[in-house]
Amino acid sequence: MTSTSPAFSTCDFCDTFKNDDSGAFRVLPPVFRDFGGKTQFCGPVSTVKCHEDNTLVKAAVDSPGQGRVLVVDGGASLRRALVGGNLAAAAARNGWAGVVVDGCVRDLAELAAAQVGIRALAPMPLPTEKRGQGLSDVAVQIQGVWVYPGDWLYADADGIVVSRTELLTA
Repeated sequence: MTSTSPAFSTCDFCDTFKNDDSGAFRVLPPVFRDFGGKTQFCGPVSTVKCHEDNTLVKAAVDSPGQGRVLVVDGGASLRRALVGGNLAAAAARNGWAGVVVDGCVRDLAELAAAQVGIRALAPMPLPTEKRGQGLSDVAVQIQGVWVYPGDWLYADADGIVVSRTELLTA
């Protein structure tokens, strides 16, 4: 969340949309841990789908983030870390609001120092292989919940919600 972004509460969003069955509002399961320097963040979604290969994750965070949130479908693998200190620093430097990884991260002290939101399943010191495989800007399924490029993601201390449209307006 940038300093100009208004405060929000995922609990308030859930109170408002608790009876929404259209699929426009989704809540990710409470399996993600907070690793980044920002605990609250939001923005439009960009996606990467990869398995134990963070080539496309690196390419994404090396590009202008423009306040977006990168959602990484790592297949919930606990065998390799898809984001580490260098990628977190790049994400912060390039204006990404946050990174949500359905998989692992490493370099925890560096992640905590990076001024970007980072959520993931667990720490894992082993890095990925670089095979240049994966897909960018495709629909991904994160812990059984569909997330689409262009959705809006909101993360705070209570959890992570995703909406087809922006929930905050200036």
